[in-house]
Amino acid sequence: MADNSFLTELLAKALELTGKLERPEAMKFFVDTARELTGAHYSALGVLDAHGDTVEFFFSGLDATHASKIGSPPAGLGIIAEIPAQGALIINDLPHHPRAAGYPKHHPHMENFLGVIVPVNEQVWGRLYLTDKPGGFTKDDAIKMEMLAHAASIAVQNSYLYTASQNRARWLAASQNIVSSLLEGTEEEESLQVITEEMRIAARADVALMILPSIKNNWMCEIVAGEGSEKFRGLNFPPDGRAQTVIREQNGLVIDSMQRLTTVRIPLMREYGPALYAPLVSKGVGRGVIILLRHLKAAEFDLHDLTMAENVAQQAAFAMELVQARHAQEMALELDERARIARDLHDLAIQQLFASGMHITAVKEDLDSNASPEVKDALDNAIWALDESVTQIRKIVRSLRDDSPAAALLERLQHETTLSLQSLGFAPSLIIRKDGEIPPADFDYTTIDDLIGADIADDVTAVVREGLSNVARHARAASVVVEINVDAQQIEVQVLDDGVGITAAAARRSGLANLAARARRHRGSFTIGPRRDGTRGTRTYWQVPLA
Repeated sequence: MADNSFLTELLAKALELTGKLERPEAMKFFVDTARELTGAHYSALGVLDAHGDTVEFFFSGLDATHASKIGSPPAGLGIIAEIPAQGALIINDLPHHPRAAGYPKHHPHMENFLGVIVPVNEQVWGRLYLTDKPGGFTKDDAIKMEMLAHAASIAVQNSYLYTASQNRARWLAASQNIVSSLLEGTEEEESLQVITEEMRIAARADVALMILPSIKNNWMCEIVAGEGSEKFRGLNFPPDGRAQTVIREQNGLVIDSMQRLTTVRIPLMREYGPALYAPLVSKGVGRGVIILLRHLKAAEFDLHDLTMAENVAQQAAFAMELVQARHAQEMALELDERARIARDLHDLAIQQLFASGMHITAVKEDLDSNASPEVKDALDNAIWALDESVTQIRKIVRSLRDDSPAAALLERLQHETTLSLQSLGFAPSLIIRKDGEIPPADFDYTTIDDLIGADIADDVTAVVREGLSNVARHARAASVVVEINVDAQQIEVQVLDDGVGITAAAARRSGLANLAARARRHRGSFTIGPRRDGTRGTRTYWQVPLA
């Protein structure tokens, strides 16, 4: 009757164990129940990783203070390593066992030992062991613990299914948040930050890094999330490293521990354990990679994590492309608006002013013989003012038609600096030097157009436009200077601000990448970084040869 009662209790505990979905709670219940059913003083469960190392440790019978004095959990050596894959290991005279040695300083004294494995999917998932049972362990104890271990195996598999469903829900929420953020018109840096942070949360990672194309064909860590992640910001990832390999091959990657890898080209990565690489791919083009990192001894990423991360990363890349398309559409609308204004100025304002001038001229001719000199002078001044107004409006029309080859570079640059007044909140300075010196007042600036050609003039205008836009969006500056220096050998463009300084995020912007491509097309160079005069701010530098 006692045996039946005990068996009933064991089955009841096993059923209760299999019903627990949260794995930490289930494993704590497991070790507590094992100690209770056997009468042992202590019980413990070591959860193993793919290499057989202990990554999680649950115990019963020790208070937290005593456990903290012991330090790291057992490494699975000695008698623990002798626990068989089938059956149990019983040692009732532990002090005299040849392999019972090497305990930590504050480890409790043990007289006897019982150990069984916890199998999951025919693999040794963990090891349960109990010590110090008064009178020693019996074969019945071993049978009961094997039964309880199989119940624990079911609980582990249930917890995996439950965790997978929770993971799926987190990834779906992350995907929705990312797409909503990108499609609601969020600024690019903020959107990239949302992607990185949401993927970190969904993956339960400690750190998330976004690697994106930077200038000079580099790939840089620009967006980071998680405590301690700032040390990665601004690091270049080498062409032969895992990050760029994932981008090129467009296949994600899971690593059990960065610390165990033979080759790690970014030394800071060795401070972390499990890692997951998810490429940002849109229309077959690798646009970047998300790296998710967990601390040492943390649970490894699995294939489910990788699949969900790849899906969300792909959606994020597609949404990023939509944002860029929306920006291009906005730019097209702006150009259309500028063209409309130019047409209105040309068709309405100029014609009306011209008609007014003709009318005043006719009046002057009618009054020519009878009018006083003062009236004649007033009419001449009015006609001159109208002619000047027509000339100025025609210049504005040419500058609004940015693609017009008739617009001189000086006029186009003046137009760009004028347009930036609204976004900057102040007027930037424009300095043009010829052969290192500011030209005299009567200098013919069209000679610069003849020297550099229309193609380079278009690129110079784009450099100034993007440089001023970058300052307006990121620098929080109080002043900006645009410097152009032209000689027979080269043309140089500098945009200098006194803002907060260059950040890794600002250094990657797609507009800047385009300017780097423009420079390469002319065998030139492009850089962006801190100012060279030691003052606060950023220097954008673009140079192409003319010879």
